Amino acid sequence: MQPQQRRPLYTPEERLRRDESPWTLVQGILAPLQFLVFLVSLYLVLRYLATGEGAVAATVSIVVKTLVLYAIMITGAIWERVVFGRYLFAPAFFWEDVFSMLVLALHTAYLVALATGALDTQGLMWLALAAYATYVINAGQFLIKLRAARLDQARDQAKDRETLAEAVE
Repeated sequence: MQPQQRRPLYTPEERLRRDESPWTLVQGILAPLQFLVFLVSLYLVLRYLATGEGAVAATVSIVVKTLVLYAIMITGAIWERVVFGRYLFAPAFFWEDVFSMLVLALHTAYLVALATGALDTQGLMWLALAAYATYVINAGQFLIKLRAARLDQARDQAKDRETLAEAVE
């Protein structure tokens, strides 16, 4: 009895659309940029919480991180539409998109709290850390999917080589 294989992340048609879409490159640039902005901001937030210094720098970094998040979410939705035919919640990325909504909600709550004065600086920094924790989880979800896609592609290439070798024999 063979173990049941999971459905590949992309159909051949979806993989072709993914590979041909300029939005794939945009995502490939924005994802590491967002991670770099996150690391700088995380450092600034933790420094503020530890020392009480650098509130303005930490606040600006959180706003920049949130704007980059919005950019990657908007372009990611466009990418998903091009590849899967829907802006969000395509079956291949359903749970990542669900969790992304929490990430967006927490980052947006930060901006609302900042704009309205609903939280003091300390509270804002803790809210930012909660948003960042969800971001790390969500980034991990997407990295797992990226790895799965690469494994699928390697498996498909191996099958193609095997089929070609059998045809030659």
